[in-house]
Amino acid sequence: MLRKKRMAPSPVGSAKLPIDTILVGECVERMNELPEASVDLIFADPPYNLQLENSLTRPDQSKVDAVNDHWDQFDSFAHYDKFTREWLTAARRLLKPNGAIWVIGSYHNIFRVGTALQDLKYWMLNDVIWRKSNPMPNFRGTRFTNAHETLIWAAKEQKSKVTFNYEALKLSNDDTQMRSDWLFPLCTGGERLKDENAQKVHPTQKPEPLLFRILTATTKPGDVVLDPFFGTGTTGAVAKKLGRHFIGIERESVYINAALKRIAAIKPHKGEALQTAPTKRAAPRVAFGSLVEQGLVKPGTELSDAKQKYTAIVRTDGSLKCGEHQGSIHKVGALVQGAEACNGWTYWHVAGKSKLKPIDDFRTIVRAKMQKISA
Repeated sequence: MLRKKRMAPSPVGSAKLPIDTILVGECVERMNELPEASVDLIFADPPYNLQLENSLTRPDQSKVDAVNDHWDQFDSFAHYDKFTREWLTAARRLLKPNGAIWVIGSYHNIFRVGTALQDLKYWMLNDVIWRKSNPMPNFRGTRFTNAHETLIWAAKEQKSKVTFNYEALKLSNDDTQMRSDWLFPLCTGGERLKDENAQKVHPTQKPEPLLFRILTATTKPGDVVLDPFFGTGTTGAVAKKLGRHFIGIERESVYINAALKRIAAIKPHKGEALQTAPTKRAAPRVAFGSLVEQGLVKPGTELSDAKQKYTAIVRTDGSLKCGEHQGSIHKVGALVQGAEACNGWTYWHVAGKSKLKPIDDFRTIVRAKMQKISA
């Protein structure tokens, strides 16, 4: 049986939002019952419409456990396209103004989904390649081994200011920008849910690390994540771990029961463990002049670029003078390079004891003081 729905006030009027529960039924029907502009993120793993006509066998004639379930079968591309547009339309209504959606698929369906997303006025942000470290071989030897799936990340609309925890991703990637190709294994071992006959409960269960990265990257603690094709609850399990709320929609009782048992066993992370590195855009604004005022960078200090090609003098008002050029750290940085723009915080450096030090390091000191005072 399903547990009792937990209800929370919706941001739109008096309607209620059933968070941290699974809604039973068809995805479009159940989505249309939810209040408008009520969820922060949608992760969707829709049917791929694999169009498998015959059973797959290995070279030894053993049968491959392929996806041939009734929920993945459609009469035609037109039928699949109609289904896709209906659930994407319902999904867009539910997103908050700054909300976003992730959709995962294979070459069978992801291009059709992408077309529908653009036709429905979603704003494309990235496509991400999930490279599988342990893909299923191509047993017939007639095609390349299908070793990846594609995810599309899109905003509700072009002006949406979506959540993107850039700094947190960079830190988790050894201080390197996170790329759009992600390497994760298929869901196997202890994570793969099995029934009493040791058979897979769901043929396309997604690995938790994949959802962990998505939710860490594009949500905040307390956000509401909707999964209209909930399956065995990977989205809900990861959301609970990360202090996010979830709403799942699923019609198959076998999957629902497995998801409920799985999520009930999750122990969520709490407190500081849920926090991520703040983005620089969210940090308090600091002017270069304030560094001069506080004595962190003294008037008369020589600043140079990382290659020490140009040298500028700091003046008492926080402006720079480099030859015939004068102005802000950004303006002078752009002028000496002949560029349209420049981030002066990372371009200009000051001599340290053993190496050049970017002036952005001093801004970090000021911000830390500001945050300590405000706390």
